[in-house]
Amino acid sequence: MENRFYNAFDRETLGGDAQRDYRTPFQRERDRIIHAHAFRKLQSKTQVFLSGEYDFYRTRLTHSMEVAQIGRSICAFLESRGEPLAPDFRIDSDLVEACCLAHDLGHPPFGHSGERTLQELMAGRGGFEGNAQTLHLLTETMYQREGGISGMAPTRALLDGVLKYKKLFREFPAPPPRHFLYDPQERHRDWVFGGQGLPPELQAGDALNAFKSVECQIMDWADDVAYSINDIIDGVGAGFLTLERMERWAAEAGIGAEEQLWLEAIFAAVRGDRLERVLSQRIGACITACRLRERRTFLSAQTHRYAFELVVTPAVQREAAFYKRLANDIIFESPQLQQMEHKARRVLFDLWHSCWENYVAPGARVIRLLPPQVGRLLAAETTDAGKARRICDWLAGLTDGMIVRTHQRLFDPRFGSIRDLSS
Repeated sequence: MENRFYNAFDRETLGGDAQRDYRTPFQRERDRIIHAHAFRKLQSKTQVFLSGEYDFYRTRLTHSMEVAQIGRSICAFLESRGEPLAPDFRIDSDLVEACCLAHDLGHPPFGHSGERTLQELMAGRGGFEGNAQTLHLLTETMYQREGGISGMAPTRALLDGVLKYKKLFREFPAPPPRHFLYDPQERHRDWVFGGQGLPPELQAGDALNAFKSVECQIMDWADDVAYSINDIIDGVGAGFLTLERMERWAAEAGIGAEEQLWLEAIFAAVRGDRLERVLSQRIGACITACRLRERRTFLSAQTHRYAFELVVTPAVQREAAFYKRLANDIIFESPQLQQMEHKARRVLFDLWHSCWENYVAPGARVIRLLPPQVGRLLAAETTDAGKARRICDWLAGLTDGMIVRTHQRLFDPRFGSIRDLSS
């Protein structure tokens, strides 16, 4: 059955004709992401706790799978409510799943600690941002080809569905912003918008970064739900979120009556050894809190993706925000996580400067630190900014284990057997 929600504008692919087989374009994209090397690497990239430190905590891969499940469930729930949706006029769950699976592809090793470090290293060289790096992968570097690299020629709907932020690095005043697109990605933003110029209302403040397709809104909410709730589950399991620490935090933070009720529900679930079951039920509440609302934008006449927007019940939004605040204040500000941040800075700075001194600095003595193809790509760049982007791409693409082993080979005299060289 043809889905009237999407048209040729949504299905158009970047840089060529779409392949055709028994699958829809969005099913094909979902499958390509699952089988991509960059997706498999997420199994060894940090979500909250260092990848590999504990076998049963979430990694970027398991987090992405959970986000995809929540995203599909939101699509199913919205369709079950009937109008304005119908069996032949629905938000495509395969497309939303693909957006959810792809949303963290560009994130570097060491989680948010690694992202902040690369932002610091690239501050004067075009910046680094996880979502912009995901776009960079999908459009330019996802696949290694003979003689070079290339993207996956995504559809407009998929590319737009992963674009949480649309404002360019140069469009922000100093200091460097936190969320942005790389300046050379302006052409991809223009293509997503079909070449239409931005209306004045989107050029002021942070309006452009808040301007998202309905599929991107679903992905973004699914992401919020997954990590706000599951960070609590993993934090309790790891011993970071104890009853004593949460009680002390609540007293110092001065939480309100509504937040106190949510906290007491967590306390009761922990005491009854029911935390995962109780919070899993809250995921269901976050799904059924979703509604669709019509909207008018400069693209709404061209695509239904901008003729509707996702609306989430305010109380449920506040609850998710409370969980995020609780996890951030107790887990992410803990000495253990701060130590990981220190390690991330040390490892990334050491590797960055080794690459820069050996490949870019005047009179550099090239010790072949980089894989041959990365070295060739770097050598082909004619500007320092271009060379910096290649080094950044390599570092961002490493897993936690790969970057630690590479650092050990370079800086630990006791590490480096022949067996180590293949990993």
